[in-house]
Amino acid sequence: MERSLSTTLSSNAAVAGTRAPAPDRGRIRSGILLATLLTCQLMIVLDITVMNVALPRIQADLHFSATGLSWVMNAYTLVFGGLLLLGGRAGDLFGRRNLFIAGAALFTLASLAGGLAPSATWLLIARVVQGIGAAMAGPSTLALLTTTFSDPKARIRVLALFSGMSSAGFAIGLIVGGLLTEWLSWRSVLFINVPFGLAVVVLALRYLPRAQRQPAHLDLPGAITATGGVAALVYGFINAAAHGWGKPETDISLAAGVLLLAAFLVIESRTAQPLLPLRLFADRNRAAAYASMFLAPMAGMSMFFFLTQFLQDVLGLSALATGFAFLPTALLMFTMIRMIPRLLPRFGPKPLTMIGTASMVTGLLLLTRLTEHSGYFPVLFAAMLLMGCGIGLAVSPLNVIIMSNVEPHEAGAAGGALQTLQQTGASLGLAILVTVFGTASRGAGGTAQHALVSGMTTAFAAAAGIAALTFAVALTYRNLSTSK
Repeated sequence: MERSLSTTLSSNAAVAGTRAPAPDRGRIRSGILLATLLTCQLMIVLDITVMNVALPRIQADLHFSATGLSWVMNAYTLVFGGLLLLGGRAGDLFGRRNLFIAGAALFTLASLAGGLAPSATWLLIARVVQGIGAAMAGPSTLALLTTTFSDPKARIRVLALFSGMSSAGFAIGLIVGGLLTEWLSWRSVLFINVPFGLAVVVLALRYLPRAQRQPAHLDLPGAITATGGVAALVYGFINAAAHGWGKPETDISLAAGVLLLAAFLVIESRTAQPLLPLRLFADRNRAAAYASMFLAPMAGMSMFFFLTQFLQDVLGLSALATGFAFLPTALLMFTMIRMIPRLLPRFGPKPLTMIGTASMVTGLLLLTRLTEHSGYFPVLFAAMLLMGCGIGLAVSPLNVIIMSNVEPHEAGAAGGALQTLQQTGASLGLAILVTVFGTASRGAGGTAQHALVSGMTTAFAAAAGIAALTFAVALTYRNLSTSK
């Protein structure tokens, strides 16, 4: 039987009392390993948002159409989200170290190719390959952290840091994208991955421990249905956002996605070595954390996407100023993330996630008060603070809850499921909220700027509703002392 999170946490004292002090060399090696894995995760997450502020210059330089430009973002997220489950199980079966290094190397080469892109098609192909590399490296990153840092106290700390990279990376991406686009060019947004990616590969070759491959068969029917189902759903919502509901292509894609995912669940319940072991959802807290990991990004991503446009198109800020406008959010995220290793063992997941999701709901409701005459202070600034605090408290504990007591041989599958739900939630949520935005802005009337802001505030109201669902999920957590 799996150890509960409470058992894991309560064993800290015994572990501390019997373990000999680690030598300096071991601490240095562990520090380098942790920095390597977290840097890779940060690169992967940054590329979801770092391109946002560069899109206008990309469109002008490579002559993208208005509808085609969205695929600069979607080509990456679609492939990344669709292949995460496959990447997680492949790492379990074929060696996480090898898959991590191969994925990081592929991501780095694709970033270089994208920065050199002479045409729109070239850039989109590079973004697809980036997504493949990210799906290979991402789940292995989380699994390697979980299995390498076996001490319970250290594991909580590194998982909280991982969650911080995953959450704050969205805000950091906008800041970095604004800096690079303003000072250099949009191509530097991709080139910046190259030196960091090379460092990750070199350090991983030197410091990542080798692990034995586990004798098993890859669940190919599950891989095909899961990858196809997630990709079809994400594509269907993206298409709905671009062209509206009721289009045959949208309906067929969404229906295919639902059918493929239903087939996937049937396959996973019957196969001996599933791509996604359904017993991962047997633990109540882990199941709730998976649900929260799907819903929270659905609500949170809308802030980054719509406020980027509000800051530039309504307030008239530059790309650089837009990036720095998100600094309060990033700082509050990091502050909350640093506190998680101390707060989670003391209070448990329920109060932390309840406070975090309530803060998110409040921040999104504040954003519904924006008008075309609003400035950065006070409403927007207050909402930034609330969202930073909320995302930090609501999302950061989830990696710990999900991964702290998972069996080592299923760490890749658990990490792949976690990141699949996070990425799919962000993609589907954004597509749904963009559709809400488009419908509301078209019916708003008045000036173009009034219609723009009206659509945004309606989307923020819908996002607040999704965040309220996340709060309802938070009510279902058991306290650590009673978790089973």
